[in-house]
Amino acid sequence: MYFPVTLVVFDLSYFRITLLKLMSLLNQKTIKKSIHIEGVGLHSGKKVKLDIHPSNPNSGIIFKRVDVQSNNIILPNVFNVSNASFCTTVTNESGLSVSTIEHLMGAFYGIGIDNALIEIDSQEVPILDGSAKIFVEKILSAGVKTSDVPIKIIKIENEVKFSIDQKSISIKPSNLSLDIDFEIKYQNPLIKNQRNNIDVYKSDLNDIFNSRTFCLYEDIEKLKKINLGLGGSLDNAIVVKDNEILNKEKLRNKKEFVNHKILDCMGDLYLSGYRVLGSIKCSQGGHNLTNKLLRKVFSNDSNFSILEVSEKTVSNTLLNRRHLRSIA
Repeated sequence: MYFPVTLVVFDLSYFRITLLKLMSLLNQKTIKKSIHIEGVGLHSGKKVKLDIHPSNPNSGIIFKRVDVQSNNIILPNVFNVSNASFCTTVTNESGLSVSTIEHLMGAFYGIGIDNALIEIDSQEVPILDGSAKIFVEKILSAGVKTSDVPIKIIKIENEVKFSIDQKSISIKPSNLSLDIDFEIKYQNPLIKNQRNNIDVYKSDLNDIFNSRTFCLYEDIEKLKKINLGLGGSLDNAIVVKDNEILNKEKLRNKKEFVNHKILDCMGDLYLSGYRVLGSIKCSQGGHNLTNKLLRKVFSNDSNFSILEVSEKTVSNTLLNRRHLRSIA
């Protein structure tokens, strides 16, 4: 994603200790060695092979459909989202797509992976266990390689809101955090209403990464009638029937339902191209609402700026010689 560039240097002496929370994110990262993953697509039901390779600084996250010989590069950015109904699908100019990218993108976001080439031999990222857990384990096992190239961060400057019926989402400025305040409301007696609030850069994300996708038992046939959920099973999704969880493995954490929505939100936010400084509040949202919000943010240049994190001597040891400068 490209934006007009102007240079402004910020005096960050007032950020102090809070800036330390972002120290691990300061320089662009990729994985140290390639990762191979095999699984099934949640909606397509097709077997998938996926390889994640190290990539150079400033290359970003790139998908490559290796089952197609030409025009097979797909960039996961907000303006390439072609469908966000039950998962996030991105499509290139030739009409080639890759779907259900949100859990992998959420893993990249939470760990801080800026650059990676993902080779995939089918139309859908494998669902694995329905969470980002296996992606995270594989990435950490491969190791993270840090470059000397500074990262870029989107800083929200104005509050932006978007709503559809009873669903709403907003984002407003926040200094050095990405707060996600998310609530879900279900008529189901087991799920009911859940709410959680995390700071992506400060919170322990284990519960977020480990939380699985879920559905109501009565919705399974509805999905299959529209050729979705064809690869779904009790091994890759929580299925709730009335007041009962049908899976042998019950809940991994008390707020697993809403925590999975936060994982989805993280993954969809990463389609902005960079990590975000802002405060999000969402009620009954999902992929579509997050995408609509980002498009609205980027519709007006005054809504955001892009900060580059780099090293420079600052007369405060707490800042560890770091400062931010705006490049947009």
